[in-house]
Amino acid sequence: MLYYLLYSDLGSTLNNAAMLGFRVLLALELFRVHGMKKFRVENGQREHVPNPLGLPDKLNGLVATFADTVVPFLLMLGVCTRLVILPTIGVTAIGYFVVHRKDSPEVRDVPYVYTLCLLFILLVGAGRFSIDYLLFSKL
Repeated sequence: MLYYLLYSDLGSTLNNAAMLGFRVLLALELFRVHGMKKFRVENGQREHVPNPLGLPDKLNGLVATFADTVVPFLLMLGVCTRLVILPTIGVTAIGYFVVHRKDSPEVRDVPYVYTLCLLFILLVGAGRFSIDYLLFSKL
């Protein structure tokens, strides 16, 4: 089981380097655009996080904040990648299917693309240039 969670080698050095670049750039953008909003205060209030599932407000805020602030750094490093991106996949998929379901395609596009990119990483893993790979190599 640990093998399937941590190990990921995409074959060639070029493929693994491409996945590293993809992970880092995606995570930077996720943090820069969505994570930084969690720290900003506008008009005396923080960003309103939609709660379409009716979770307790603190739990909903905690999941959204974790998904947009902590996960990007773990994703960049490739730390337990397949596990840590699950909350972010959940947040982006809910954004696409629930929060923005009646919005225009231009608005729905952002959570759709994030969800697809994160699902791709979930399927193929972080690649050879990750802490996951280093941990597995030592085991």
